Amino acid sequence: MSRPGEETRPPRPGEELDSAALAAYLAQHLPGGVTGELTVEQFPGGHSNLTYLVRIGDREAVLRRPPVGSKVKSAHDMGREVRVLSRLAPAWPPAPAPLVYCEDEAVLGCRFYLMERRRGVILRKQPPPGVAIDPPTARRLCEALIDCLVELHAIDYAAVGLGDLGRPEGYTARQVRGWTERYAGSQTDDIPSVTEVAAWLASHLPRSGPPALIHNDFKFDNVVLDPDDLTRVTGVLDWEMATVGDPLMDFGTALAYWVEPGDPPPMVEMRFGPTTLPGMMPRAEVAARYAERSGRDLRDITFYYAFGLFKTAVVVQQIYYRWKQGLTRDPRFAPLIHAVRLLCDHAAAAIARGSL
Repeated sequence: MSRPGEETRPPRPGEELDSAALAAYLAQHLPGGVTGELTVEQFPGGHSNLTYLVRIGDREAVLRRPPVGSKVKSAHDMGREVRVLSRLAPAWPPAPAPLVYCEDEAVLGCRFYLMERRRGVILRKQPPPGVAIDPPTARRLCEALIDCLVELHAIDYAAVGLGDLGRPEGYTARQVRGWTERYAGSQTDDIPSVTEVAAWLASHLPRSGPPALIHNDFKFDNVVLDPDDLTRVTGVLDWEMATVGDPLMDFGTALAYWVEPGDPPPMVEMRFGPTTLPGMMPRAEVAARYAERSGRDLRDITFYYAFGLFKTAVVVQQIYYRWKQGLTRDPRFAPLIHAVRLLCDHAAAAIARGSL
């Protein structure tokens, strides 16, 4: 979940790359070779796959590799990301094109790939310095983000060569079961709402509509915006969980990141993006626009929203587990257990009221 487009810094302790080994490999495999000094910096954001800026003379590329100490290899499949982007980039401009994929773990201790760098503006809780977002712009930003997701879900995934990427039949049930099992495998604390939400999801599976190519982590800080027109999406990042399945599972995850000013104060404090700024659409309006633009039936949107919150909580739990086990020293991970509890409490509240 790291985001090219931000300022970079030296790699965190324990997450350094062997620049000499990387340079030697790229000299043999990167189109155009290595024609200047190679330097590596790290994009500091994100909690999952690690992302680096690689400069080779006056060229720039982005390197992606799995996190140090991860126990969930299927969630960090570099080959899968490369395959998705290789097929999608020629057909859909927001997808960055991969440049080289290394399966030889002897080079850096893991599989990795390089892709083209997309420069632009990436929004987090607050706009970056010098970026002003007035209410009309905020609303158009929401519309652009929703429309981008609708556009992704409308792609003929078979025509671009991704027809066998996933198994749409039974996708929703497998996701609920799979994420419940992942939580059990990384559980560290007793949080009643996690168990309650998982049980409710398993007993309220909706009937899925037509499948689509889905991103599975679609949110503001995974898109790159045109600095001259913030309402134009120029890149979509972090394809590690992309598959073919129920697009409303994708949309539910996007809604899970959509914190409103009226949400409980801890949720507002923990928000994942700028969705509390004046002019930003509330979740109900986001859902209405998605339904209008996509033509999909959102009668079970509470299920998809609760699932998005639950899945996000499990992802956070897996990251916290790595820190708890001493597999990473990143101090950002120490308080994440509180986010797990907060997200599932919020999901339980949405289920109880039956709405977003």
